[in-house]
Amino acid sequence: MLASITSACLLGIDGHAVRVEVHLTSGLPGFAIVGLPDTACREARDRVRAAIANSGLEFPMRKITVNLAPSSLRKAGTGLDLAMAVGVLAASEQVPGGELDEVAFFGELGLDGSLRPVRGMVSLVDAAPVDTVVVPTASFAEATVYGRHDVRCARRLIEVVEALRGDEPWPEPPAPSEPARPVGPVVVRDLAEVRGQAAARTALEVAAAGGHHLLMVGPPGAGKTMLAGRLPGLLPPLGVDEALAVARIRSAVGEPLEGRELPMAPPFRAPHHTASPVALTGGGTGLLRPGEVSRASHGVLFLDELGEFAPAVLDALRQPLEEGVIRITRAQASATFPARFLLVGAMNPCPCGEAGPQGCTCTDGERARYRRRLSGPLVDRFDLRVDVDRPSADELLRGAPGESTAVVAARVREARARASTRGVACNAHIPRRRLDELCPVTPDTERVLEGALAGGRLSARGLDRVRRVARTLADLDGHEGPATRDHVSMALVLRSQPLAAAA
Repeated sequence: MLASITSACLLGIDGHAVRVEVHLTSGLPGFAIVGLPDTACREARDRVRAAIANSGLEFPMRKITVNLAPSSLRKAGTGLDLAMAVGVLAASEQVPGGELDEVAFFGELGLDGSLRPVRGMVSLVDAAPVDTVVVPTASFAEATVYGRHDVRCARRLIEVVEALRGDEPWPEPPAPSEPARPVGPVVVRDLAEVRGQAAARTALEVAAAGGHHLLMVGPPGAGKTMLAGRLPGLLPPLGVDEALAVARIRSAVGEPLEGRELPMAPPFRAPHHTASPVALTGGGTGLLRPGEVSRASHGVLFLDELGEFAPAVLDALRQPLEEGVIRITRAQASATFPARFLLVGAMNPCPCGEAGPQGCTCTDGERARYRRRLSGPLVDRFDLRVDVDRPSADELLRGAPGESTAVVAARVREARARASTRGVACNAHIPRRRLDELCPVTPDTERVLEGALAGGRLSARGLDRVRRVARTLADLDGHEGPATRDHVSMALVLRSQPLAAAA
């Protein structure tokens, strides 16, 4: 007796369709799973046996062979449990097998027959080559993200069996009005709360408008973290395609979606400086998982205390900063994760943080070691580099509030709308081959750039980045033509200030 059930497995953040073939034959009772299962997948034989028995169904005392096709693809995790159980029941004629070819099954089984959610449900359902899918009730919101499938859900294996037999209707999905589990108070961070810091506020606006990477260098308490925390409020909401990509990543790392709405707010990730290279870039020994650079994709990756990160961790950012993707290769599998993020770094000018000959207590060797933690190639990839000094007493006590987040965000949206007419989400994504078309150099600005190149202030990469920043400055000013000399000069100023402290 043979049954074939449709399901899918997760590799990285992508789903791959899998056929779960179950064969029952005479012989000594046994349960074998073949087709490159990992340990968690192979252990499904015990979960399936217990779940069937504890659901009041009969587990066939036959020789059972489960083949996971294609056999060349490594299967990881517990998402194939439900498909195996349904396959065993279909092969033993406890459920009708006539319509199973048009249904895909996903979910982990508990020993008591309950259905539990699994990571990556968004991608798993998207990979299903059928129109109808069955998922655990807790995964219903993720399964409906793409809206291309007829999604049915259940809390227990027996509910699936009764629905397949026609004895009971499919259980009702959870109500859309179910409140999301509280995650803490909502914190509104307004840019108007920042006193002074005119240069840093300008750099923050340019970074949001053009998607340019930003490095802030200054003593403790100057407001670097405060400024970075207000950057997400300046960014426009995600588009549908971007929101779907963010949903796939969140689902792959096991973060449940709140309600049934796509996550339209850009992600903001701020890993601790003790993060390992794998935590930042992704990977792992068995199941490849997205790292912080992928979880921040289409949003902001904020590295506070940048000078405290291990140099190997920071240098791992160089390739994804250029290409927008990161390729993870292991002995048994490889995956490509998205990594299109806006990088914001904040660091002190030296280990003690007190810049200047009077306040600094660091030796020359300590300062040199601290600066060497940031390699030159990494610093060169920051489009904007600004000094953030402590505000004066007059600014803190009597200074008027600056522009609010709403006012600055409106200018950012207008600048991004101008960038979208060029076929890019923001000016930082303008490809090199189109720079001469979209960011032309006029004779007036050419002389400014030649001086910067001749003086060693710019590399070839830096020249391209300055042109993109100048284009963003022109967009913020509402200037339609080529960037002016003032725009290019400002782009150079925003790029060069803390080089002595951070390079």
